[in-house]
Amino acid sequence: MYLPSHFEQARVDVLHSLIRSRPLATLITLTTDGVEAHHIPLLIDSGVGEFGTLRGHVARANRFWQEHPADAPVLAIFHGPDSYISPSWYASKKVHGKVVPTWNYAVVHARSSLRVIDDPAWLLRHLAALSDAHEAAFSEPWALTDAPHEFTERMLTAIVGIELTITALTGKWKASQNQSEENRAGVVAGLRKRGGESACAMARLVQMGGAQ
Repeated sequence: MYLPSHFEQARVDVLHSLIRSRPLATLITLTTDGVEAHHIPLLIDSGVGEFGTLRGHVARANRFWQEHPADAPVLAIFHGPDSYISPSWYASKKVHGKVVPTWNYAVVHARSSLRVIDDPAWLLRHLAALSDAHEAAFSEPWALTDAPHEFTERMLTAIVGIELTITALTGKWKASQNQSEENRAGVVAGLRKRGGESACAMARLVQMGGAQ
């Protein structure tokens, strides 16, 4: 990933925060068929490993967990807010017109090796933690124990666990840090006027200078 220094986000807590808020990872792996991409929600455990550990599960019928070489690296990509940036929002457009469109975004790359876990007890703990994390915002959260025990036991046989202890963690927060204060103010105003969750989230990042 091309990463100019002014777009680099190196704080592990900030990177973990994005992973928690946007847990659907694009997992890039190597199989006997070549490079493949899988889309899997992953749960971050900040307390295990220097950069944290990611845990998830896949269908047993998904061949990648069997075909991915044990020593081959994997890359998990997490996408934060993003938005098109119109040059018409820049104050400098009225001064000299030497402006072009761009795209702002926040992204996290987590590199690791892949550990496959075919253990019903591990899977049960993982599924409980995963559902608890994502149900916490609901007024009546669903829990794994709400499902019949026999049904849960049967479902466990249809999946396998995956664990990625992160060896390298990279963040890129492209949030107009390379623009003047006046241009950034114009971007914030333009994004807020445009509206929508992603545009407004990006407006906050731009206003904070790419920090979070």
